[in-house]
Amino acid sequence: MRRAILALTMTVALGGSAQAHFMVLKPSTDIVEGSNAKTIRVEARFTHPMEGGPNMPFKPVKSGIVVNGRKLPVHWQKHEIPAMPGSSKMVPYYTADVKLRMPGVYQFYLVPDYYFEPAEQKFIRQITKVEVEAYGMEEGWNKPIGLKAEIVPVTRPFGLWEGNTFVGRVYFNGKPAANVRVEVEYLNTQGIKVPADPFITQVVRTDKDGYFYYTIPWAGWWGFSAIGYGGKRRYKDGKVYPVELDAVMWVKAYPKPNGVK
Repeated sequence: MRRAILALTMTVALGGSAQAHFMVLKPSTDIVEGSNAKTIRVEARFTHPMEGGPNMPFKPVKSGIVVNGRKLPVHWQKHEIPAMPGSSKMVPYYTADVKLRMPGVYQFYLVPDYYFEPAEQKFIRQITKVEVEAYGMEEGWNKPIGLKAEIVPVTRPFGLWEGNTFVGRVYFNGKPAANVRVEVEYLNTQGIKVPADPFITQVVRTDKDGYFYYTIPWAGWWGFSAIGYGGKRRYKDGKVYPVELDAVMWVKAYPKPNGVK
């Protein structure tokens, strides 16, 4: 009880309710067509996507692309962005321009450093991925790439309409994770307002075999974060705190064509 009161007090002092953290890994498109090699931009930032902030500091410690059984590097460029609109406090975010040279499904992944959340008295590390289909070749989108925490899609994660049901399977340390909380948020670039706090983060749970299901209500980028446990870690204050280890995946849903209800 004392810890809960302390967390609430710290959260209020920070000026908001404790909502879901999300590592955003967003390509400029999830489908690349044509016959010539094209370059896409991938953006990485750590934020509360539905609320539009705050943006939080992080740095990639491991990242790459898996395509056709090959591993390719990602070369990030560091930028700065206000922690909140109008704030003088600046935090890093990263972009990478990636040329897609061959047909295939490009599975981008990023492992950030540990982030300490004082309001929740724990570290957070979110292992994040997103998939891009290039030049008509779709094989491999449902294959795990060996991340310590990973969502493996059961629904094809590109070419989605709003209203499609996205199905994923959660793995921790290579094993399906039963009865795990999966948080879902929309990357809110439209300034959409919600009627109450529970609408900010949608929540589902995995079944006994690690599967979860979520019907995407409207178009845009949607993030799924499966909440796991990653042991303990010592903070700079000398105390040891738990580590929340999450598997995160992003998918894009497209609006229905004109004339379709």
